[in-house]
Parts: sequence; structure tokens; C-alpha cells
Amino acid sequence: MTNIQSISSPSIHAEERAQEADHPSSPVALFGSDQPLKLDCGIDLSPFQVAYQTYGELNADRSNAILVFHALTGDQHVANVHPVTGKPGWWETMIGPGRPLDTDRYFIICSNVIGGCMGSTGPASTNPATGKLWGLDFPIITIPDMVRAQTMLIDRLGIETLFCVVGGSMGGMQALQWTAAYPKRVFSALAVACSMRHSAQNIAFHELGRQAVMADPDWHHGRYFEQGTHPHRGLGVARMAAHITYLSDAALHRKFGRRMQDRELPTFSFDADFQVESYLRHQGSSFVERFDANSYLYLTRAMDYFDIAADHDGVLAQAFRGIQTRFCVVSFTSDWLFPTSESRALVHALNASSARVSFAEIETDRGHDAFLLDVPEFFDIARAFLQSAGKARGLTATGG
Repeated sequence: MTNIQSISSPSIHAEERAQEADHPSSPVALFGSDQPLKLDCGIDLSPFQVAYQTYGELNADRSNAILVFHALTGDQHVANVHPVTGKPGWWETMIGPGRPLDTDRYFIICSNVIGGCMGSTGPASTNPATGKLWGLDFPIITIPDMVRAQTMLIDRLGIETLFCVVGGSMGGMQALQWTAAYPKRVFSALAVACSMRHSAQNIAFHELGRQAVMADPDWHHGRYFEQGTHPHRGLGVARMAAHITYLSDAALHRKFGRRMQDRELPTFSFDADFQVESYLRHQGSSFVERFDANSYLYLTRAMDYFDIAADHDGVLAQAFRGIQTRFCVVSFTSDWLFPTSESRALVHALNASSARVSFAEIETDRGHDAFLLDVPEFFDIARAFLQSAGKARGLTATGG
């Protein structure tokens, strides 16, 4: 298979490509004090930077760009080897030559969100006013804030209209926000395993995770970096709890059941006797090596605040009134984090606003994380939707 190369748009200045932050594999777009990011909390953030990756080639009329959004614990390394973990990109099943997001046809962009910890400005970045890391002095950010930063990146890349915006979970929230806030800049949208607002149950799970982080003695009120520590235990527990919500009971039973871990009899202790315990502990320990604890607090809070109808008197259809964007909404039967009922409510609102929308509920026992896994039906739906949208826009097989 052809290797996917990460490239920078020629419109990005050479000195910006040279900025490496802590992650040398990602170019960054720098925005100075003359280009502040206006945050929902009332603060102008400047200077700031957005780290990103691109795949494929932008065509001559710049009409084949697809902006991909990562989920809560993802980053911009969507289809390349991760520089920290050494693992393949988190959506390599979807992106590449001949895949649904075909890099022989489309120009794929994925950025690290504001508030993240893989090169974009966040709580682990330096506060220019103090010369120290932001920590909890970093302002609270929202999904709309993330999208405003992305629009500035897309402007810098010289792209006026995106062919498609694509994302699952928190990425799906960003896709919906793009279409509501900038409808004329988005030709099509693929929103997967997401909702128009965060539910009380999801807010509760996020609060559980945040409290686990903040209860860790090594957290030091968010200034752990000044103490030479990191709340690994608390963040690991937060990850373990969240990871359970990404799966389903059927998937856990199929994968682990009540099987013991490397033993036949219980130890009659609190060791990881069961395979599922060992699996969760591994998820927690591997996560803390690549993710900043404060970023976890900020990004979960951003998801909690998300309610796309809030600025429209609570009427979701008003958020999409008169929109011309083509939508494809996808849910999974075993996703109890963002259940199909929420996707149907979104589809009904889009229908009420006379939007072009297709909907698919995919039968699978793989839970919320199904959009990240090898689910052929999802790949077929995504490919068909993009091909149909491409014909409507007049894209050729080579992205012309």
C-alpha cells in the first residue's frame, strides 16, 4: 500500500513549519497577539498555536479538503505513526489510498484541539504573561472555541469551503458546531456516535473522572509540573472509568467473560485476577504516558458545556435553519454513551430545518468505540456518502 505522507500546505509560512513545540512530527500554525482567539468565557487567547497533520494533496481549486476531528483522548495523528506511542494512527482504518477517506482523492486535515496536549495551546503550554506553564490558569474552553481556532487554521491554509467535516464522539460535536456556525463553509458533514448536547449521565461520568484526577495527591491543584510529579493514579482511574463507557456489556463478555488472568485459581487478594481487570489497568497506565491530566479536565468540561441548541432558545432545528450542507448521521446499536435515540433526535431536527440528511443505525455489539474499529458496514456507508457528495460537488476521481 502507498505510504501516507504528512505534508504542509504551501500557504503556511516556512518559519511556522519549523516550529516543532514538543512534537516534531506536526507542523503548527502560529497566531500572534494581532489574531486573538475569542473564547466563550470572555477571554481573548493570544498568542496561540494549532498543531495539525495533513494527508493527500489539495487540488487546484481547493475543493477537496476534508477536516477530521478527534475525540476526547485523540489528537492530530489520525493516519500516521504516533510520535509518542509509536502506534498507528487512531483512524488508519478510515484514511488512506482506497479507504473511505481516500487520500488519492481528498486532502485530509486533522488538528489537535485547543486545550489539547499534542502541540496546540492548552494548559500544558507556556503562559506568555508569566513564562510558566498555564496549568489551571488556562481559560475554560468550549467546543465552539475549538471550532473558531480550526476556522483560523483553515483560513491560513487558504481553504474557503470544506468538502466535508468528519468526526465521532467529541469529533462529531465539532462537526455539528461547524455546520451550525459556518454553514456556508461546509458542503457535507459526517457526524458519528455523537449528540447535539451532552447528557446528564455523560456529565456525571466526566465529573467522576475529574474528581479522580483532583483527588490524586500528586495533582497539587493543577501545578504538578512545578513539583516534578504527575497524577498518574488519578488520571489512570479516570481513563479506566471512561473506557468502560466506550464498550458494551456484550463486547466485554465476548472479549473477557470471567476468565482469569494468567492463573487458574483466584489469589484471594486485590491483584488483577480477572482478564478484564488487567485490561483496564493497562488502558489506564498506557494513557497517562501520552496525555496531560489538566487537558483531560479541560476537554471533558468542554464536552459537558456543549449544547448546540442553547443559542437558539433550546430549539435544535433553529440551529440548522435554511442550511444547505448535506448530512450523514451514524449511530451504533450498542452505544449507550451516545445512544441511537439522540442521533434520531438530531435527524428529526435536521429534517425540520429541511436539510439533506441520511441516517444509519449499524448493528454491532462493539459499543461507542465501534466508529474507531473495523466495522465494514460503517466504512461502506462513509464511502458511499462521500462519493455521493463528491458527485454533487463535481469532484473527479483525482480530486479535480
